Amino acid sequence: MESDDELLRLREKLRTTAWRQVVVLTGAGISVASGLPTYRGPGGLWTRPETEEVPDAAMAARDPSRVWRLFSPLRKHLQAASPNAAHAALARWQAASPPGRSFTLVTQNVDGLHTRAGSQDVVELHGSLLKTRCGNPNCGTPAFEDLREYTQAPSCERCGQVLRPDITLFNEPLPVDAEWAAKRALRECDLFLAVGTSGTVAPASNFVRGAKYAGAWTLLLNLTPMQPRHPDFDQEVLGRAEELLPFLLSG
Repeated sequence: MESDDELLRLREKLRTTAWRQVVVLTGAGISVASGLPTYRGPGGLWTRPETEEVPDAAMAARDPSRVWRLFSPLRKHLQAASPNAAHAALARWQAASPPGRSFTLVTQNVDGLHTRAGSQDVVELHGSLLKTRCGNPNCGTPAFEDLREYTQAPSCERCGQVLRPDITLFNEPLPVDAEWAAKRALRECDLFLAVGTSGTVAPASNFVRGAKYAGAWTLLLNLTPMQPRHPDFDQEVLGRAEELLPFLLSG
């Protein structure tokens, strides 16, 4: 944990520097205070026995109902969760951006909490678990809000193919629009802030490299140290996002 003096200096830097293009990347760690688990930390989703085989593109093709059985129970937890102080701090910071500053919030999370906290135009890299879409890429049925839980994969009313959660599984490409928006913002980024992410899931794990190439100052806020530490982060601060962000982004 940083000393109080170091945190004060960091807050002053964030508050007084005339940042032009801010890019914030968030991971599962920012939603822990909302009662949602991380993926790889202690008790994380991918450390549980039932997820010994992580859901990937092959599982979706081979056994789509299994994908639903893994993710459906999470929907009720997402509905019960509320944005925490970290989500709210980012939303306030975006809303208070001075004229001429561009602000892009990119999240790896599928919980929708940033939008519920008031953040605008959130780039959801991995989609939303609160939506369902057709598994047939040629169907044309848009993703729709869906809070139901399924034990068997439902069928699309338009084409008859299976429906699936509107999320990106392992070994699947990111949504084209989301990836394009993130990479466009990184090209002119001068401040890159990552919060609550393990830094191990590509391509988001490489975003800091793109930001650094653009000349950005880069900061990681996380509960535990990144292992191994990414050389492109200028500073790493350890602590709870719901405590650090309200302090660092105040004033």
